[in-house]
Amino acid sequence: MPRVLQLILFAMAGVISTGHAQTFPVKPLRIISPYPPGGGNDTLARTIAPRLGENLRQNVLVDNRPGANTIVGAEILARSAPDGYTLILLPNVHAINPSLYPKLPYHPIRDFAPISLVGTSPMVLALHPSVPAKDVRGLIALARTRTGQLAYGSSGNGSVGHMAGALFDLMAGVKMQHIPYKGTAIMVTDVISGQISLTFGSALGVLPHVRSGRMRALAVTGEKRSPAVPELPTVAEAGVPGYSIVLWYGLMAPGATPAELVTRLNGEIAKVLNDDGIRTRLATQGVDAAGSTPAAFAALIASDLKKYADLVKRASMKAD
Repeated sequence: MPRVLQLILFAMAGVISTGHAQTFPVKPLRIISPYPPGGGNDTLARTIAPRLGENLRQNVLVDNRPGANTIVGAEILARSAPDGYTLILLPNVHAINPSLYPKLPYHPIRDFAPISLVGTSPMVLALHPSVPAKDVRGLIALARTRTGQLAYGSSGNGSVGHMAGALFDLMAGVKMQHIPYKGTAIMVTDVISGQISLTFGSALGVLPHVRSGRMRALAVTGEKRSPAVPELPTVAEAGVPGYSIVLWYGLMAPGATPAELVTRLNGEIAKVLNDDGIRTRLATQGVDAAGSTPAAFAALIASDLKKYADLVKRASMKAD
């Protein structure tokens, strides 16, 4: 092909691509939430979706696709058209699954285009009120007298709550039983009813029940106290020095999504997260609104892939 013709075609492709980004969107978008309704991920998706829709002047629908620790929803996203109309809100479970499920139906890096970090939140260590432990040290003492008997629930195998419990076991020198569920809402129901003793649950899913008195919180799992519950100590300051694990949520598109669409969506989600009303609403739910560039979010995912691979190995964790 003559050089001049190549240049013309290249220029035309650029115009078409740029034009697509400028006219986007021309129809409703959907955000896949890979959990059942009512949990933390779903609550966050439904918090940001209406404002994102207002900014884009299109409806933004939340599509719950639970199953297999986000794998079902993530596979749907990975196989979707890379046109910016199908997105997914994923927690850092996305960086954990490759260490527990070596035969994933997608590649965790190639098949996803990071758009932006959306928020970060500590997990909340919370108990059924009948559990005779008033603080973290009391829980450790109780767990040592009931080896393998205290059960903690999580939203699934390989969930951040599962990781938080495994890290607690390692660092506190205890052994608790892990009970995986198919989402936070179902798990929280069993803590409230006393079917299981405790959870390392998302702030979004747990704090409403702590405030109602149906669960009792002992600590948060981050490096610092949460502004949403400043009275709660961190696990580190309450008895397990050096302990820290934080939940993050991020928005992604299919891997082949054009860079200009990723940039456009990044800018739009930044507007949502900079809205004072949204930030205040998230803060009361224990979530710190935390936008990022696509590159910074991609770097976080890459770093967490290594971090959680190490924890899975140290804790000898396997998918049940």
